[in-house]
Amino acid sequence: MTAHVAMERALLPPSRPALALAAGRRFVAARAPMLRSAVLLGLRFVQARLISVWGLLIAAALCPPFVFAAFAVFSAAVNFVSTASLLRLEAVFFQSGDRVRLGLAFRLATAVGFAFCVAVAAVLIGLAAFGWIAPAVGFLFFGSLVARSVLRLLWAEATAEGDFRAIGNSNVVQAMVQPAIMLVLIVIFGPKALALFLADMLGHVLAAGYLLRRRWPAVLRLAHPALWSWRGLLGAAYRWRDAPRAMLPAALLAYGFAIAPVLALPYASNTVLAAQIALSMRLLDMPTQMFGTVSIPVVLNRLRACPGQRRRLWARIMALALIAGAVLLFGAIAFTFLLADPWLVGTQWEDLGVVIALMAPFYVGIAVLAPLQEMATLSRQPLWQVAINALALVAIIVAMASFGALSPALLEVIGLISVLRMLMHAVFIWLHLGHVEDVPASGLAVGSAAR
Repeated sequence: MTAHVAMERALLPPSRPALALAAGRRFVAARAPMLRSAVLLGLRFVQARLISVWGLLIAAALCPPFVFAAFAVFSAAVNFVSTASLLRLEAVFFQSGDRVRLGLAFRLATAVGFAFCVAVAAVLIGLAAFGWIAPAVGFLFFGSLVARSVLRLLWAEATAEGDFRAIGNSNVVQAMVQPAIMLVLIVIFGPKALALFLADMLGHVLAAGYLLRRRWPAVLRLAHPALWSWRGLLGAAYRWRDAPRAMLPAALLAYGFAIAPVLALPYASNTVLAAQIALSMRLLDMPTQMFGTVSIPVVLNRLRACPGQRRRLWARIMALALIAGAVLLFGAIAFTFLLADPWLVGTQWEDLGVVIALMAPFYVGIAVLAPLQEMATLSRQPLWQVAINALALVAIIVAMASFGALSPALLEVIGLISVLRMLMHAVFIWLHLGHVEDVPASGLAVGSAAR
């Protein structure tokens, strides 16, 4: 009888709880490396920002407010131009797990980036020759642009390959050296804008040099001299011809929205408020970059490996998690600065906590938009990004023109616009992100629609 019962139990399938437990263990085990890498990447970015924030705060104490406003405009302009340096071809890296396609896209992005930087150099030389910009500013602008372009290319390659440690370490390197260089230059040359410009360039150059050294074997396999050919580059350019037409305008419009308040600073009548907004944007930009650079590699690497229906499910889960994480992060930052505001009474940064709290919703929308926009590049309708970002940019310009001057009420309005833009992108991800099989060979499905 005992043997009979044992045989029956052996023939029966495992119970549902046992199956669920086993599936759960397999689920966790399969994702443990990715989760561990994500946690380590996040810790490295926290470390990097904690290292860099002390230099920013000391520089804020040493430099007059208008210097910070000038540096904010310089940094925003370089970041805006660098967004277009690769024509957003780096987004193609995540549309397939094929290393041959990755190598072809990497070589095309490298060639495009080189040509773009040469064109920018010619424009800067012309502007300096006509006296429209100082030669020193033009040189520092170009150096920062090249360094940012190299970082953008290598970050995308490392993300596609899942090397999150290299990405995190490069930011730690920049966070360590850039504030130190900035303080040394302020001591040598005084609190001048050029000192901050030079520190920005050198920090990005050193970070790009570290990342290139770290990823050199992988880069050499993708861009070995024997693999280059005009025919291959032209074929790749035709294959991914829709990427610049769809994704580049969306990225430029998104960044234009992010820097619109910065570009209004030189025309502000209230210089103290303008300086406080500039410093607030620099302080909030650090967690924004940390949020985006931690989440984007994890999200894209995960979605790149998800086939079919699982991609849509994971995209929805990640969109909700990103929104919740950003609200908690920036809510905590705003609350902390409001508590610290009484310590600034009587200084030039009085009421800085209030300004940061008013700017926090604006940066919640910007922080979440970065990974959402990268996720949307995998959909069949990427031109919706252009429409949403264009509408938001028009709205913020109209709001700034209507108020006519910087004010707390204007900061509330642009924060609301930013949050609404973020929610529109989240709805787009929820409804329209297609399957892996939906993405055509050209990388995008907008060719026929655009024509």
